[in-house]
Amino acid sequence: MDEQALLGLNPNADSDFRQRALAYFEQLKISPDAWQVCAEALAQRTYSDDHIKFFCFQVLEHQVKYKYSELTTVQQQLIRETLISWLQAQMLNPQPEKTFIRNKAAQVFALLFVTEYLTRWPKFFFDILSVVDLNPRGVDLYLRILMAIDSELVDRDVVHTSEEARRNTLIKDTMREQCIPNLVESWYQILQNYQYTNSEVTCQCLEVVGAYVSWIDLSLIANDRFINMLLGHMSIEVLREEACDCLFEIVNKGMDPVDKMKLVESLCQVLQSAGFFSIDQEEDVDFLARFSKLVNGMGQSLIVSWTKLIKNGDIKNAQEALQAIETKVALMLQLLIHEDDDISSNIIGFCYDYLHILKQLPVLSDQQKANVEAIMLAVMKKLTYDEEYNFENEGEDEAMFVEYRKQLKLLLDRLAQVSPELLLASVRRVFSSTLQNWQTTRFMEVEVAIRLLYMLAEALPVSHGAHFSGDVSKASALQDMMRTLVTSGVSSYQHTSVTLEFFETVVRYEKFFTVEPQHIPCVLMAFLDHRGLRHSSAKVRSRTAYLFSRFVKSLNKQMNPFIEDILNRIQDLLELSPPENGYQSLLSSDDQLFIYETAGVLIVNSEYPAERKQALMRNLLTPLMEKFKILLEKLMLAQDEERQASLADCLNHAVGFASRTSKAFSNKQTVKQCGCSEVYLDCLQTFLPALSCPLQKDILRSGVRTFLHRMIICLEEEVLPFIPSASEHMLKDCEAKDLQEFIPLINQITAKFKIQVSPFLQQMFMPLLHAIFEVLLRPAEENDQSAALEKQMLRRSYFAFLQTVTGSGMSEVIANQGAENVERVLVTIIQGAVEYPDPIAQKTCFIILSKLVELWGGKDGPVGFADFVYKHIVPACFLAPLKQTFDLADAQTVLALSECAVTLKTIHLKRGPECVQYLQQEYLPSLQVAPEIIQEFCQALQQPDAKVFKNYLKVFFQRAKP
Repeated sequence: MDEQALLGLNPNADSDFRQRALAYFEQLKISPDAWQVCAEALAQRTYSDDHIKFFCFQVLEHQVKYKYSELTTVQQQLIRETLISWLQAQMLNPQPEKTFIRNKAAQVFALLFVTEYLTRWPKFFFDILSVVDLNPRGVDLYLRILMAIDSELVDRDVVHTSEEARRNTLIKDTMREQCIPNLVESWYQILQNYQYTNSEVTCQCLEVVGAYVSWIDLSLIANDRFINMLLGHMSIEVLREEACDCLFEIVNKGMDPVDKMKLVESLCQVLQSAGFFSIDQEEDVDFLARFSKLVNGMGQSLIVSWTKLIKNGDIKNAQEALQAIETKVALMLQLLIHEDDDISSNIIGFCYDYLHILKQLPVLSDQQKANVEAIMLAVMKKLTYDEEYNFENEGEDEAMFVEYRKQLKLLLDRLAQVSPELLLASVRRVFSSTLQNWQTTRFMEVEVAIRLLYMLAEALPVSHGAHFSGDVSKASALQDMMRTLVTSGVSSYQHTSVTLEFFETVVRYEKFFTVEPQHIPCVLMAFLDHRGLRHSSAKVRSRTAYLFSRFVKSLNKQMNPFIEDILNRIQDLLELSPPENGYQSLLSSDDQLFIYETAGVLIVNSEYPAERKQALMRNLLTPLMEKFKILLEKLMLAQDEERQASLADCLNHAVGFASRTSKAFSNKQTVKQCGCSEVYLDCLQTFLPALSCPLQKDILRSGVRTFLHRMIICLEEEVLPFIPSASEHMLKDCEAKDLQEFIPLINQITAKFKIQVSPFLQQMFMPLLHAIFEVLLRPAEENDQSAALEKQMLRRSYFAFLQTVTGSGMSEVIANQGAENVERVLVTIIQGAVEYPDPIAQKTCFIILSKLVELWGGKDGPVGFADFVYKHIVPACFLAPLKQTFDLADAQTVLALSECAVTLKTIHLKRGPECVQYLQQEYLPSLQVAPEIIQEFCQALQQPDAKVFKNYLKVFFQRAKP
């Protein structure tokens, strides 16, 4: 062994040594006999350093996992003997090995087991048991090996090939026949021997039993001697959590419904008589969480049995199962209402499934109705925040409570399916009594009362939020609660959770305000003052900005009387806060986007005449334009990079805000009707100079590009005069990312204006291509993943651009670039179809080729194109699918093949019999295709139904590939 390299295995070694150790590891993995050195070192205990021992096991693991079949029988025997002698040595070691070494050793044993058990080492377990006997060190390793074997054979998270899955099934079948009873006996002996003296080994053994019980004969475990021992463990503090989990696995095993019912019932009787159901006496919450999971498993098992029995028409036993379920409900409710959320969360599955049963019953008994009500009250109580919840700085505990609340919401939805009237009445009762005295009630109770009203909207679903029409009693109950909410003054409650819940609920039930519009002014005031957008908490201000925009949008018809007032009141929130004045604005720039959008919506949807709308829009946008000009001048002069970045950010926000106001328009028509075209053209002229700013190019270009996208929709051809110079600036010294983002803009213009932009496209076609090729040809580091990905995405964008040009009937843009350039472009399309293993780009390339053949492939096409079809396009249709990287099992690749079929069909359509003749006599024979297959291929190609040929082509290439 290279002792110097081994020094690098120590975690505290410096990086050079660590690099050397890694290289050495790779070298040993490749070496045909290095594993023998490692095996010898382990068997003879040459090294005392833990990291070296671990390293030796890693080398052995690699050998067994990947190169075992290359070894001779003698060498394989040597590995077996090495492991057994290492195991024997462990019995005598004064100190046990570190846990990480024991686990790695167990993994190597398990790998060897799955390789050898069916062939050369059928006595695997007997050999190990004869070495370890009941020695605690040996038992520990034996149990670790069993867990490692279970994860090799059964672990659902490990992806197995079908070959491995078959082998695993065979191993399990053989084990059941040959050794499982002996293994079970060994577990019993271990448990009996160590239950009072070695809790660690006992817990390990219980874990093994729990893991294996899912695939061995249950009667070996579910019998008096085992169950009695497990129940005994339930009373021993250090064992009971593991014993609980073991019982859970036993209960969870799939089996006959009547047998399962009997098993669960007998288990419950014993647990109950041992006092486990009196959970109010139990203080250990960790144990109760496991116990809750066990009760959940028992309840769900009984429900599965009931479902199967009903399905089989066995009414008598189904009745018994239902009776058994009902007797667990009291315990379930105690666990559900427990103050510890983990204990409560673990029982929710049983609760949910129980409600599902009740939903299916034709009529509920009084007891069942009482159960439904008890679950409802439990859910309402458990939804409540506790005192410790930290609203300002939410951490892991808070995130867990949010998740738990989602589970409770599912229960509430299920309750609504069982008894919507009861849910509505319960919520109304809680809501009304809480809101009557909200001033003197704790925040968490006020929050949950409003939250319940909010949750009713999803629990009692209606189409398009029509909660206030249809069913009269429901509509009037919800209407009463909403009226109480907005008139009670609770929006002034001094806690962020209540404030937020108020605004969320108001927006969720916006249809209420079409029924009772008299409440709109007071809700608007809440949004606009210290309760909403001017709240002391940034979190509330931010969320309110979004909710305010939703509120205004959904009620735009009712907003007319308040528009001017709202615009005046939000004036200060629209301020573009420049970086230098240190003034912290109330809203972040992301929040301001919503306020700008709201202002735009108010103006556009108002009933004002066009001149008034235009004036209001100008008032909104002029301050942005003026600030923009000043900031751009400052940026040009700024020396410090940090200051440049903050100025560029601010400029970008200004452009973003102007873009956002235009979301109120759906098309050019609406902009014209509002008389706003001129204002937006002024914005364009103000923003475009930023493109020629040499500083902070990325951020400025990105903002202006987004604005141009919006303006193409809002102003249509009025934008066209600005496009050439904007494009010229955007193509100057650009990176892959710039081009990738610029191309969609050109695609949008091309697809929208088609022939109108032909002169512009012809002029900028080659400059754009030169910029793309220049970036694609730049050398990059061989293993620079992000550069490779950027190039791949740029290549896709380039082909998407060509697809847009050809698909918009603009092929003359390409044709007019001169013969040499046209050829260069065509060659890149062929390369894209064949050479790069990127099915998305390949698909696009075949679409372009089909289009070009359709346009130019006839008798009157450009000179030389027919030659190009036969020399390049036809071969591409075969060379691409024949590549090893062209994976016909991948969905994207199949789509590419489908377009390849369309290309061949189009060539046949345009060139007729000449194409068939070329394939028959020249091209396919050159690929050594058999004459009968050539015949078959040409017949399929001539089929009128394109689908027939697509299907044939897939089969053709599946056969052709080795």
